[in-house]
Amino acid sequence: MPTKSIDRAGALADRLRVHVRAPNGDAPSILEDARAGFARAPKSIPPKYFYDERGSKLFAAICDLPEYYLTRTEQALLETRAAEVIALTRPTHLVEIGSGDARKTRTLLDALAGAGMAAQYLPLDVSEATLRESCLALLGEYPWLRIHGLVGDYERDLDLIPPGDRRLVVFLGSTIGNLDARQTARFLKRLAARLGPRDHFLLGTDLVKSRDVLEAAYDDSAGVTAEFNLNLLHVLNRELGADFEPAAFEHVAFYNARAARIEMHLRARRAQRVRVRSLGRTVRFAADERMRTEISRKFTRASVGRMLGAAGLRMVRWHTPPDGWFALSLSRRA
Repeated sequence: MPTKSIDRAGALADRLRVHVRAPNGDAPSILEDARAGFARAPKSIPPKYFYDERGSKLFAAICDLPEYYLTRTEQALLETRAAEVIALTRPTHLVEIGSGDARKTRTLLDALAGAGMAAQYLPLDVSEATLRESCLALLGEYPWLRIHGLVGDYERDLDLIPPGDRRLVVFLGSTIGNLDARQTARFLKRLAARLGPRDHFLLGTDLVKSRDVLEAAYDDSAGVTAEFNLNLLHVLNRELGADFEPAAFEHVAFYNARAARIEMHLRARRAQRVRVRSLGRTVRFAADERMRTEISRKFTRASVGRMLGAAGLRMVRWHTPPDGWFALSLSRRA
């Protein structure tokens, strides 16, 4: 490697600090989650295990698909509102929960720079590889930026977020929709308890719309979402010593209107038995049996207001594009 490249990498590393949460014996692991999930009817695995290195790259590809309106709709909305959000919140710290590849972060960083501010960036993500890659890219683009990366699970590791004077905590992509009502209430209460009087919370939520639009977004014609879903079986094989045959399952996604949510499942193409060595057991699947791998809840302004209010948060701004497909809400502690 040329000397200049080494020097540049070293300079970038001087502006990056990464804190990796040590394993917590009291926190659920993939082993406990799988044990509980295989015992449910229907069987289920939490979607957080999608995001190994390969899964994270597949999701980044999903975000660029024509059917997947969420990313581009939220991005366009953020571009029109970022300056207003930054002017209102004037953050000293920009905290991003579930940062992923941080593609939307640049819009907020540009707004900060435009306002003459240089907040520290604190991304929280479950994938250390994805976090380091995205952070190094951002450091190369923003010479003033300093980053304190946090590797952990946002459902249990919010305590990793350090205190700050005026923190803008962002949770984008409607990722909150992956949590059921009980998980959402618990997450938001924990977050609200950590917010100070000058902190704000910027939340992205996908809104209820036609079934055709919703289902196409989660079952694209190129099959990338199907590959993303099936990758979970590779994760289970690797992490649990299982012998799932991905080709023996197929991707299923549909809109459950009664629950106002998309559901993703893996459906067994035939009856089969899967050995899971870490659990010391065999898991049986009947032909056409489905294992739920993700939910993606869809919201209205009223439902967002209720869930924020129940957590002790007060909405101060609500932004939607002309088509009303997505929303950004800004709230603070009530």
